[in-house]
Amino acid sequence: MSPAQPGARSGAAQRSRPASLLFLLLALVVAAATVVLPAAGRAHAVSRPSQTMYTPPSGAPSPGSLYPRGLRLKYNGSANGTILATFEQYTNGTPVFPIYRSTDNGNSWSKISDVADTQNGWGMRWEPELFELPTAMGDFPAGTILAAGASVPADRSAIKIDVYASTDRGQTWSFVSNIATGGAAFDTNGNTPVWEPFFLVSGGKLIVYYSDQRDTAHGQKVVHQVSTDVRTWGPVVDDVAMPTYSNRPGMPTVARMPNGNFLMTYEYGGAPEGNFSVYYKISSDPEAFGSVTGIPLRSTDGVVPRSTPYVTWLPTGGPNGTLAVSAYNTGDLFLNTQNGAANTWTRISSNVASGYSRGMVPLADGHSLLVLSGGNGGSNLSNPVTYSTIDLGGGTSDGATYTVSNAGSGLKLTIAGGSTTNGTYAT
Repeated sequence: MSPAQPGARSGAAQRSRPASLLFLLLALVVAAATVVLPAAGRAHAVSRPSQTMYTPPSGAPSPGSLYPRGLRLKYNGSANGTILATFEQYTNGTPVFPIYRSTDNGNSWSKISDVADTQNGWGMRWEPELFELPTAMGDFPAGTILAAGASVPADRSAIKIDVYASTDRGQTWSFVSNIATGGAAFDTNGNTPVWEPFFLVSGGKLIVYYSDQRDTAHGQKVVHQVSTDVRTWGPVVDDVAMPTYSNRPGMPTVARMPNGNFLMTYEYGGAPEGNFSVYYKISSDPEAFGSVTGIPLRSTDGVVPRSTPYVTWLPTGGPNGTLAVSAYNTGDLFLNTQNGAANTWTRISSNVASGYSRGMVPLADGHSLLVLSGGNGGSNLSNPVTYSTIDLGGGTSDGATYTVSNAGSGLKLTIAGGSTTNGTYAT
């Protein structure tokens, strides 16, 4: 898929635990507290109210903003825990990816820099991706921040997925390499663009997954390339390529699970469950998704989400942790505590509006999830970038304990004098 402004992007499908009164009162006192319960259908949670990071200026082209992404620093010493975010910023000038920073767990944000197109003069227009190198790679130290995305001229006559790097935690940026180059940036079959990069490091290699329309045998497919120095890239390898030419798998994201497997989500244009239904694959090798058969993501109450999926993993929820998936056609999140096993996905309400390719960032407490939305694609829009935090709780699975905490500070509530006997309720 890609671009969702008028005449640009398609693919948007457009395109229990009992508790006492005291327990409940304590939860109200800390309005950001929440408990998430495993359930067959939709669960409910209380989360930090939605807030606004960016509002487009008057006169900005529709849709104003779209496609937010974020990351929490883990390999930057004293700056660990800092969150960086970016998004598509629609402007009458040459577009850039603005970089925003939060040093208070996502409560407040300030703009610190822009990722500008210094190579093509076209602008960094669509589909930003942020990534922090966990180890040194080539001449880049651990903690280097990578920003990639689609450089596209105003007439959309070409597209390049280019990479920029920052070694000062996002304050300045320099061009590193071009990953892939495509033709006219229109997503109808027969054109040859490339879209939607996503990074993963495994086995000392940097893997970039993206959507590719350059193969004449496929309207679009999901592929990856590999680098060991961020500057040179290996051959294109198929990850999802359908036998029917008109089908359009795209928008890949990947999460690593504690059992050593990797889960890739993607949208499947032409899926029998509905156009652009969310599918996923599980592989022990993140470079071998092509040998795995994809399956639809279906919640236990029968819902199959559609379009622009994003997956991430949090350590809460039991020995397997929790996979969380967002999609375009709903504000709900889809959760799985069984390493992605089919028929074990549940739904939970989030406090952030649905949006075209929402971003998600697990926070340092291990159970809180920052969700960012840039709204929908379309005409006559002025989308702000909004965000909130949903607390997935500290449970470990069926019958386990649950944690109540403040989503802003990550601090847990204490009930003085409570019994330590297993199974005793708060009183």
